[in-house]
Amino acid sequence: MKYFYILIVTLVCFAVLHAQTQLIPGKVQKISIVSKLDNSSQPVKIMPASGDAPRPLLVVLHTWSQSVNSGTGSYVKLCKQKNWHMVFPHFRGPNWTPEACGSDLVISDIEDAVSYMCKNFNVDPKRIYLLGGSGGGHCSLLMAGRRPDLFTAVSSWCPISDIARWHAEKRLHNRHSRYADHIEKSCGGDPAVSPAAKYQAQLRSPLSWLANAAGKTIIDISTGIHDGHTGSVPVGHAIRAYNMLADVNDRISDKDIQFIEKNRRVPDHLAVKTSDPAYGKHTVYLRKISNRVRLTLFEGGHNIFPDIGGEFLERQCAGHAPDFSNGKALNNKMVELTK
Repeated sequence: MKYFYILIVTLVCFAVLHAQTQLIPGKVQKISIVSKLDNSSQPVKIMPASGDAPRPLLVVLHTWSQSVNSGTGSYVKLCKQKNWHMVFPHFRGPNWTPEACGSDLVISDIEDAVSYMCKNFNVDPKRIYLLGGSGGGHCSLLMAGRRPDLFTAVSSWCPISDIARWHAEKRLHNRHSRYADHIEKSCGGDPAVSPAAKYQAQLRSPLSWLANAAGKTIIDISTGIHDGHTGSVPVGHAIRAYNMLADVNDRISDKDIQFIEKNRRVPDHLAVKTSDPAYGKHTVYLRKISNRVRLTLFEGGHNIFPDIGGEFLERQCAGHAPDFSNGKALNNKMVELTK
């Protein structure tokens, strides 16, 4: 009887695995992946590419307060147009629990999602891309720092780069204060008061890890110049992330960061001399490129251009120099990031 049950369990597991590997190309489907870290079952959305040839993989990360159940329309459209594999992990959901908000479980879940796609579909190992905005921008930079070997290129929009700083900003200005509450729930207290909470905030902050990715991972960081005024994340977070990755002589000073955040404009000595046609009517105010990282400040707030992110990623291939050339003048639609 014992061996009979073992046989039944084996057959069931095989049937589940077989069903998952027969997923329909070009269709979004939700499945579960067992976490290698805590053996829990974690939901993910996936969409396999069509055909038998190796295709790029796009890993898309949800925003701060969202989950695997949030919308993926813009990214699905992008991947269908390019015939890419797509995976949209849950990574422990909204960032108001210790298990979420850049924890080790989050890192492991995203690794698991990439591993699943590579094992079950024909993924081009030289073209594994990561894209996220807002909370997804935070996690995309965190992943770049913690696993610089995993992704060919990263496109990060309006990212939070320093959890303790963002907490203090939300408390100081009393705008979007719920995010400070989220951080305290995730970190176990106020990072400005509790040493343990401060340590947790550091562990969950991209700035603590990005030095690992400097000169290795191709990273594009973009944000609207009005974010922090019309949006929830001051642009200094994106700039400081760039500074961690850029050569010393190419970094932007604290004085200039303060000027940009306060005035919503770029000092004359940093202003771009040419435009990027990909942004259309949305003026590019600042563009810095250094050591495999690019920074862009554009006319907008807490926004993302999925097509610009996708076009940038498509030009990147492991083993080749980064391609930071301007994008194409297409109908690239700006999308407001959910909070």
